[in-house]
Amino acid sequence: MLQQTQVTAVIPFYHAWLRRFTTFAALAAATENDVLHAWQGLGYYARARNLHAAAKAVQDRHGGIFPRDIDSIRALPGIGRYTANAVATFAFDQSVPIVEANTARLLARLFNIDSAIDSAAGREKLWHAATMLVPKQNAGHFNSALIDLGATVCLPRAPKCGICPAKTLCLAPNPETLPIKKERLKTKTLIENHALITTPNKILLQQSTDRWRGLWTLPPLNGDCFKQSTLPARAIHTSIFPFTHHRITLRVFRQTQRKIDNRIQRWFSRNQLNSIPMPSPHRRALLALLH
Repeated sequence: MLQQTQVTAVIPFYHAWLRRFTTFAALAAATENDVLHAWQGLGYYARARNLHAAAKAVQDRHGGIFPRDIDSIRALPGIGRYTANAVATFAFDQSVPIVEANTARLLARLFNIDSAIDSAAGREKLWHAATMLVPKQNAGHFNSALIDLGATVCLPRAPKCGICPAKTLCLAPNPETLPIKKERLKTKTLIENHALITTPNKILLQQSTDRWRGLWTLPPLNGDCFKQSTLPARAIHTSIFPFTHHRITLRVFRQTQRKIDNRIQRWFSRNQLNSIPMPSPHRRALLALLH
């Protein structure tokens, strides 16, 4: 949950998740629909699918007991180097390094790393530096301290060098110029048109097969399912939301349906809407329109 998401946003989802899925067995037995619904609002839904798959792997390969060795942890779906090492050091106090956003900034300054930290060469330098520092004992406390130092003292802007306990070890002549990162991709703008199709008691939704795979959205206005000679002059709802490197304008038009694709489209009653997984922009649009 903490990948790509801030701690303050994660906390309520974390507690709700643990109340809903108390064990690996409970998560492994859940449907994908239940998992995506519990994750709803956190975004980057591939993380939820990976977590679901990892729980199944723990259940099937390890008898429901999470493995302790790094190779077995790395073999679980969706778990890379950082996540595997973070679990090993914080759950099992193993002497392994970790590199995440706060420690990457701290290490880049301490070791004056002049490579882009989001390049392959830069990442290897960070991991090498972290490996040099990690102690044999109490590694979990040490790694936690590095994260806190980066989060509270070695700040992205205006680092508090005067109170930094590592200032005599820092090799950066000008810490604010580090870390170096590759040039960001330019944000692309997209317009996505979707349909509001209702009966007096039901709303038609479509299960996404691409960006929000497995989630239910307002039907996209493409294909031959709609009477599309021309769109109405005005959308009945317009909103803007960011998605990775895109800025997306969501426009909703009231439409009539020529035929239903039963493979991916379903009618839902209003009472069912709270129990199905929907991406936040589409849920906000639908709730605004229904109210």
